[in-house]
Amino acid sequence: MDDRIRITDTAEGQDRVLTDEAMAFLLQLHDRFEASRQQLLQIRRKRRAAFADGDSPRFLESTRRIREDGSWRVAPPAPGLEDRRVEITGPIERKMTINALNSGAKVWLADCEDASSPLWRNVIASQVNLQDAIRERIAFTSPQGKDYRVTAAETPTIVVRPRGWHLDEHRILVDGVPMSGALVDFGLHVFHNADELIARGRGPYFYLPKLESHTEARLWNEVFVVAQHLLVIPQGTIRATVLIETITAAFEMEEILFELREHSAGLNAGRWDYLFSMIKAFRLRGPEFVLPDRSQLTMTAPFMRAYTEQLVRACHRRGAHAIGGMAAFVPSAKDPVATERALAAVAADKAREAGDGFDGSWVAHPGLVATCREAFDAVLGAQPNQLGRSREDVPVDGAALIDLSTTPGEITEQGLRSNIEIGIRYMEAWLRGHGAVAIHSLMEDAATAEISRSQVWQWIHNESTTSDGRIVTRDRCLALVDDLRAGFDLAPGNRFREAIALFREIALEETYPAFLTLAGTERYLGDGIERPTTGSIPVQDAPERLIPLDQPVEGEPERAAA
Repeated sequence: MDDRIRITDTAEGQDRVLTDEAMAFLLQLHDRFEASRQQLLQIRRKRRAAFADGDSPRFLESTRRIREDGSWRVAPPAPGLEDRRVEITGPIERKMTINALNSGAKVWLADCEDASSPLWRNVIASQVNLQDAIRERIAFTSPQGKDYRVTAAETPTIVVRPRGWHLDEHRILVDGVPMSGALVDFGLHVFHNADELIARGRGPYFYLPKLESHTEARLWNEVFVVAQHLLVIPQGTIRATVLIETITAAFEMEEILFELREHSAGLNAGRWDYLFSMIKAFRLRGPEFVLPDRSQLTMTAPFMRAYTEQLVRACHRRGAHAIGGMAAFVPSAKDPVATERALAAVAADKAREAGDGFDGSWVAHPGLVATCREAFDAVLGAQPNQLGRSREDVPVDGAALIDLSTTPGEITEQGLRSNIEIGIRYMEAWLRGHGAVAIHSLMEDAATAEISRSQVWQWIHNESTTSDGRIVTRDRCLALVDDLRAGFDLAPGNRFREAIALFREIALEETYPAFLTLAGTERYLGDGIERPTTGSIPVQDAPERLIPLDQPVEGEPERAAA
């Protein structure tokens, strides 16, 4: 292994994943793209500061020609991605991998990001499990002796979600600087599995999270071009679906498709992170930007309708799939009445998405696959998708995307209490290594926890009132934390004390951390090695870019002038 690289932790399966050849590949990606990543993270911080000062997102004048040019299209669907009517998501844990492969879904989103806690053992195990799943050799026996095997005649197409651009992999250092978590997750998967996937009639496919601009999509496209060149696989083999889960990305959907068009597989309405992004962007902009209880924020809210309908319009205008949002309910045989009621709500939600023109949608549990499939079967029939259905009837309306004033609902004592409880319970499980957690019959992940803690922070700093007329204050929230503490199991082995401390830091203090995963990793999952704060390397101190953001990559068609 190159002596510039230092790995600071160990986990079972590491020798199989971090081979000398794989690390050499990662090093090439790091050297070529790390400075660009840091530039883009600085742009994020500047844009976030501008929103705090009163600026608002808008459609870019500099890219008007891309939006107005009706001639360009993304690549046609790749093998295994023609029909995406049901996609199941979850962490790449061994048992959950087998359950996903047996689920009957068309696509499995194998998640290295919001549904995965970034403990080193999880990072390595995810790559081991992907290798075994792709090669049809995955099996698992539980501590109770139950065997899990893949028995489905047809398994879902695998699409991997790497970590976002903002996250470091602090256990792999190059010249003392952490590698990008995104490039580690992407690079290890594509290096070990691309040839095998191609041989099996599929390809290395990805979901790209947390993008905030088309220039961030451009960087991913450059990564794909270079990776395919280094691995000697045809250009365009890699495909990526972008989650539109930030408010700035919602204003650049066609530009994002354009940047990735040779590698594009569509866009997804990442509803939970999108709500988190809205709260984060406008958290100090006054009462008109304060949203009601999380449980009341449905996809029928006017600003969410505008977002999803404009997403379908952008996708189908360019020949790209539009994938709907997550159904997070967890069915339970112990409460058949509640389960029946929740399944009816899921069915209505999926029927609305199919009726709006989406080509498929997400579920978080195998028990929801049939409900989602039935809703899309009713609209699609034997057709694999709705790419031929234009939504030109939908207006491109930037004002509608950020008009929160017409959102129905209220802030309640129960909503405040629920946000605090979910935030703490989720972070306790996350610190123990679980990124997707069933809490009160809903599958919670980092995105839903972000909404919970961000709403609490916003309500405090806007002096919002609950429906009983009382102001939400820090002291009131601290009292609720103390009241809830009695219901937490504080026996040895859990991490509730740390989770409570973390929640207080990210929800109840003056400073607002951009991501709970950053704050939690730096404080509780670090390794004690001194290094620059995540995402804070100044551009002038970074190595010279090898691929300027405004120039095409060698071997790639030139971009149309914006």
